[in-house]
Amino acid sequence: MKFRQIAFSLAALTTVWNVSYAQQTGNEALPARANLQQLIDYALNNKISLKQAAIDEEIGEKDIDIALSGWLPQVNANGSYNYNVKVPTSFIGGQNIALGQKNASALTIQADQQILNPALMQASKAATLIRQSNKQNTENQKITTVVEVSKAYYDILTSEEQIKIVRENITRLQKQYNDAKVRYEVGMVDKTDFKRAQIALSNAHADEKRTIEMRRYKYDYLKNLLAVDHQADVTLSFENANMENQILIDTTSSASVTNRIEFQQLQTSKKMQELETQYYKWTYLPNVSAFYNYAFNYRDNKFKDLYKDNFPSSVAGLSVSIPIFQGFKRKHQINQSKLRESRIDLSMEDLKNQINTEYALATASYNANLIDWKTSKDNVDLSKEVYDTIKLQYDEGIKTYLDLMTAETDLKTSQLNYLNALYALLSSKLDVQKALGTVDTK
Repeated sequence: MKFRQIAFSLAALTTVWNVSYAQQTGNEALPARANLQQLIDYALNNKISLKQAAIDEEIGEKDIDIALSGWLPQVNANGSYNYNVKVPTSFIGGQNIALGQKNASALTIQADQQILNPALMQASKAATLIRQSNKQNTENQKITTVVEVSKAYYDILTSEEQIKIVRENITRLQKQYNDAKVRYEVGMVDKTDFKRAQIALSNAHADEKRTIEMRRYKYDYLKNLLAVDHQADVTLSFENANMENQILIDTTSSASVTNRIEFQQLQTSKKMQELETQYYKWTYLPNVSAFYNYAFNYRDNKFKDLYKDNFPSSVAGLSVSIPIFQGFKRKHQINQSKLRESRIDLSMEDLKNQINTEYALATASYNANLIDWKTSKDNVDLSKEVYDTIKLQYDEGIKTYLDLMTAETDLKTSQLNYLNALYALLSSKLDVQKALGTVDTK
């Protein structure tokens, strides 16, 4: 009892430490015996590519802030000091008059405010499109994550069921092996049946080990999707995970390309390219800005007296820059941008064809897998019935052990085929949802 209490306390402390560490690192702890929805939620919060997409959104916001900062007043200060080695003179009124003094210094503070600027006009219009593009990239990553995690979960669930089938098969073969051994020892049969049973049992154990090794890899793949340390212990819950209840989907509706995130991304790219075309047209406009400066001017022949007297000056005004001729540069830029618009249009048309083809392939695969699943489901019932019948006949000495082995192999094959068909059906259903653009990422 004392040992159990100590073990329980250590387990509790370990759990608390894991949760605390997860909170310190910014990740919530993955629940023990997590179901599919919990896995998806965890992946959406922790997958590396999604974290990168979130950082990209933040970077995009900073890019917008940087671009729009040009609309705010730009204040600069410039200072200078000059020592006139030779003070210039001018002959005025019959005398040589020195124009200046040996030492001169100035500090000028100037504020500039843009009023009309094509580049800043483009930045203002592009801000919404940049945010939209970054959010669409994040959404695309979410869709991929949901599909990948769901497939990985179903794949592990299939492996778990396969292991159960293999172990049930081992139990049956062990009994057959024991029966064959007893029959051989009492002289009812020769050692052929006994050896065959031994071979079949060894093969079944090998199947079990192979399936367990593949399951280990599938768990590692899921950890990679979840951004979980490969040494972490991930346990899954398969309660209420009846895969048969999740296989149906309507394949009669047609694919709408506007639902696909890839098409939405191209639409955003088209708008950004159209804005670039407009920007090149705006470059025919003048650049207009206002400015105001205040200068502190100091001059004296003696350096030690330089900053005793200030001769300030101040100027305010407008600055206008009109681009008149730039060698047809802007005309060529406009034409180039329009060509890029046309290229995006072709990409959109090509994507439409790809989406329709992808949807046709997904629905065809789904319907084919649905037929395979129904057939394999019937075959499981038939092979179980055949095995039970032949087993009774073998026990009565009517059928040979070879017939029993054949029935056993058919039963195991039909059960595994059923699981593989069910997994393929669920995977193809996810492909249909992705092709339709209806994958839920909320």
